[in-house]
Amino acid sequence: MIARHALACALPVALACALPVALAFAGAAAILPLPARADTLLDNVRGETIGADGTVQPFSAILFDDAGVIRAVYRSGDRLPRQDTRKTPGRNTYQYHIDGKGRVALPGMIDAHGHVMQTGFALLTLDLSDTTSFDDALAKIGAFARAHPDRAWILGSGWNQERWHLGRFPTAAELDAVVHDRPVWLNRADFHAGWANSAALATAGITAATVTPDGGAIDRLPDGRPAGVLVDHAADIVARAVPPPNARDLDLALATAMADFSRRGITAVADMGTSTGEWLAFRRAGDANRLYVRIMAYASSTEAMAAIGGTGPTPWLYADRLRMGGVKLFMDGALGSRGAWLKAPYADQPGNRGTPLLSETQLGNLMSRAAMDGYQVAVHAIGDKANATVLTTIADLTHTYTGDRRWRIEHAQVIDPADWPLVTEIAAKGGIITSMQPVHQTSDRTMAEARLGPDRLRGAYAWASLKRAGAVLAFGSDTPIERPDPWTGLAAALTRQDAGGAPDGGWQPQERVDRTTALAGYTSSAAYAGFAEARFGRIAPGQRADFILVDTDPMTATPDAIRKTKVFQTWVGGGKTWDVEHPDGG
Repeated sequence: MIARHALACALPVALACALPVALAFAGAAAILPLPARADTLLDNVRGETIGADGTVQPFSAILFDDAGVIRAVYRSGDRLPRQDTRKTPGRNTYQYHIDGKGRVALPGMIDAHGHVMQTGFALLTLDLSDTTSFDDALAKIGAFARAHPDRAWILGSGWNQERWHLGRFPTAAELDAVVHDRPVWLNRADFHAGWANSAALATAGITAATVTPDGGAIDRLPDGRPAGVLVDHAADIVARAVPPPNARDLDLALATAMADFSRRGITAVADMGTSTGEWLAFRRAGDANRLYVRIMAYASSTEAMAAIGGTGPTPWLYADRLRMGGVKLFMDGALGSRGAWLKAPYADQPGNRGTPLLSETQLGNLMSRAAMDGYQVAVHAIGDKANATVLTTIADLTHTYTGDRRWRIEHAQVIDPADWPLVTEIAAKGGIITSMQPVHQTSDRTMAEARLGPDRLRGAYAWASLKRAGAVLAFGSDTPIERPDPWTGLAAALTRQDAGGAPDGGWQPQERVDRTTALAGYTSSAAYAGFAEARFGRIAPGQRADFILVDTDPMTATPDAIRKTKVFQTWVGGGKTWDVEHPDGG
C-alpha cells in the first residue's frame, strides 16, 4: 500500500545502519548466480509445481542448461540422464549434479505485490512493527535516536496506533518528548500516514495556516496547528523535506532487500511503484550481474512510465530478471488511517467516507494513457467505493482497449458483492487480476471490523468469491508493510487465521482458498499477473530454473507447519542465491 511518500534514507543514515545486513549479503555473494558451465541435474527431491493446466504436478528431478533454463522434468520412475564429466558431454547426459537430499522442491516463490527499495530501507532504519504499546514505541524511538547521534533525521516505519490500542493518532508533542533536537519522520505500518515531531513539521513548513491538500488529511489540534500525523497526500509535504536517497543508498537498499527475499525463498517480486531512480539502481545491479531477484516493475506514475519505457514496456533484460511492463496508480488510501474510500461512512467515524486520491475522470485518463501504449495498469484500491470506481472505469475501457490486458486491482480489500458481476464482465473481456495479500486479512481483522461494521464484512478480503467471479488471484505481502514471508501468507490463505489460531474456525471462512489456488497465487498465477508465465513461475521445460528446497510440503502439511517452513536453498536461473548451511557464502 506504499504511496509516494515512501521511506527515504540519506547516505550517512544508510551506511551507519547497514553493517550487519550488508556484511551477510557480501559473504553470500560468493554463491550468488553465475551462468552454469554445462547441464546440471537436480535429483532426489519430492517436487511439486503447478502445471500448465492449473493442477499440481509432482516431479523428482530436473535438468537445466548453462543458460539456467529447464531442459527436462522427470517424475518418479523416469529414466534419468547419466553423468558425463567430459568437456563436451553427449546427449542425455549432464556434467554437474545437485543432490536434493530428499527435500521438497518447489518453484521459487513470487511476491505479487511488494516494494523492493522500501523493503531494504525498512531493514536499514527504525522498525516499529514489533511494538505492542505506545510506551514501547516511544522507548524504542528514544533508544534508536541515542544510538545514532550523527543522523540528521530519524527515519522509520511500522507504527500502528490500533495495535497499541491508543484510540487516536499519536502527536508531535509526544514524539518531541523523546527526540526534539532533530526531525523525526515515521511512516505508519500501511505507509499511508506519517508521524512527525515538531522539528520535522517546522522543516517542512507545516503550520496552522497550511492548507490541507486534495487527497490528504492533516490531524490538527483544536487551535488548527498540526498535531503530528499527516495522511496520504498531506504526508508528501514532509516526505519532500527528507533528504532523498542517492545512488549509493539505493544500491545498498536493493542488496539488503534481495538478501532478505532470497532467504525466504522468494525469487521474483512485482515492484509496485518503481521510480526512475530505483529503475536505474535495478539496471546498475543487472549490468554488474548482481541482480539476484527477478523484478517485474510497475512505474510509480505515468511520468516515470514514460521516462523508463518510452512508448511501451521495456523488453525483458538480464536473462528475464528485469522488465518494466506497467504503471501503478492510487485510487484511495488505507483502512487503518481511514483514507480508504467507502460508499458509506466509517462505522467508527461517522461522517468520514475516506478520501479519493483521483477523480473518476483523472483515473480514466491515466489508465487510458497507459493502455494506449500497451502498458499493464495496476490500481491500488482498498475501499468499496474505490473498487467500484476502478471496476466501472475498467469496464468502460474494455470497449476501447481489447485483447489480453490483465487489468490489475492491487489489494481489492473491500468490494461490495453488488459489484462482483463487474469482475465477471471484465474477466470475460480483457482479464482481471486481483492482487491480494492474505496476511493483510489476519493483521487487519479487528481493525476492519471496527472500520466497516458487520454489514460490509462479506465483501472484505473475499478471495474465494473473487476467484469464482473470474478474477485470477495473485498473492503477495505488500512488503515492507508486512514481512515478505510467503509461508505465513500461504497458511493465512488456507485458514483465515493468524499464527495463534484466531479466530476459531477462521474469519469469514467461506473465503478460504484451497491449497492449489494458494500455491498458484505465489507461483504460476503471480507470474501470469505480470505477463511472465512463459518465462518463470513453474517447473517445466523452457522455464527458468528458479526453484527452492524446503522442509515442508504445502500440499499436505498443517498450516502451522507451513508457517514454520525452513528454506534450505534458493536458486534463480540455475544459480544459488541462498544456502542455509552456508549463509555467509562459505
